Amino acid sequence: MVAADLPIGDRIRHYRGGRRQDTVAGLVGISPDYLSQIERGVRMPSLPILYALARELGVPAAALLSEQPPADEGAADTAEAAVGRALLGYGPARSSAPAAGADLRDRVDVAWRSWQTSGTRFTEAAGTLPALVADVEHATRAARAGTDAVERRVVLRAAADLYCLLRSYLRRTGRVDLGTLAADRAMRAAEDADDPLRIAAAQWNLGHVLLAAGQPAEAEELALRAAEQVAAAQIAEMERAAMGGALQLVAVVGAARRRRWWEARERLREHAAPAARQVSDDTNVARTVFGPTNVALHALSIDMEAGETSEALHTANAIDTSSIPSLEREFTFGLEVASCHSQRRDDAAVLLALLGLEAVAPEDLARTPLARQLVLTVIRRARAMHARQAEQLAERIGLV
Repeated sequence: MVAADLPIGDRIRHYRGGRRQDTVAGLVGISPDYLSQIERGVRMPSLPILYALARELGVPAAALLSEQPPADEGAADTAEAAVGRALLGYGPARSSAPAAGADLRDRVDVAWRSWQTSGTRFTEAAGTLPALVADVEHATRAARAGTDAVERRVVLRAAADLYCLLRSYLRRTGRVDLGTLAADRAMRAAEDADDPLRIAAAQWNLGHVLLAAGQPAEAEELALRAAEQVAAAQIAEMERAAMGGALQLVAVVGAARRRRWWEARERLREHAAPAARQVSDDTNVARTVFGPTNVALHALSIDMEAGETSEALHTANAIDTSSIPSLEREFTFGLEVASCHSQRRDDAAVLLALLGLEAVAPEDLARTPLARQLVLTVIRRARAMHARQAEQLAERIGLV
């Protein structure tokens, strides 16, 4: 069994197993170099050659085609589907008593802590989010219709925090559509709670939704407008600096995604870095993980996306992620370092970085497209010993 997104060349290599490449090529009637190019993704086999390879490898031709499988009946039973149903209104009966706001706040805090710090966060989220979303949705409806203003605000704050978490969870589980819905509900809940800090956090989340949707210019515009609002908001000075800096980082990413490297670096230097100096230490205001380390991580990201790998690796050497309160951000850092090594064709370093990421966040490694692509690149390109280790890693993360 191989993953649905595994390319044809990698499927052929997988089913070839330990058989020599030149042996299989000779039996199929093609040159070893041609088969090597097919397996590395350089060339696409014609249909007759594809069928000949399938016969020689003893598998159906369909097994060599990289296609998404049809939806099965069990798809409706996944955690992602359960979260979606809860978000769309399937939950406790309207006549049942809603959960108390303080209880929901505590449960949301626990869910956020797991999401930011656990290497098995997807498994843990699958066990807690469906019921939590249903309870928050039910309590939010009841609070909006009720007369207790204090309880209403506690519930709406918990809802805004949960919807921001859902935006992150749903995007990483392939439901960008529902992630957009969650980000919008976070904004509505924060506005109804009249909470300036949570309104800014909801705008930060909307900015990330726009980035994920391939709309960097819109994300940049939204973030800069929100940063101006935060500067005038009645919130604590440290929170204002951290939230404003986090919004500036969204604008930095937007500029970098539009390949405006100079603009991204200038905004990082002139706006995000001064805010980080005000914050002093790495914080987690509104779960944005803003601080000096995150600013340095964005400098690394700009260099990597610009293809300046030597400068990126030099920057990476000076970064210590041990104080950052988010395993996800630490994972992204390691993945970007691995990507830089891959651009330099240092496959041993790529493999070492990937194995390190597997040790701290195996579920993220298995679910992240860039990580999966890096594993395949090592299999195709590295020396035999490293390729074998990468093949074993591919099996562990469900690629093959």
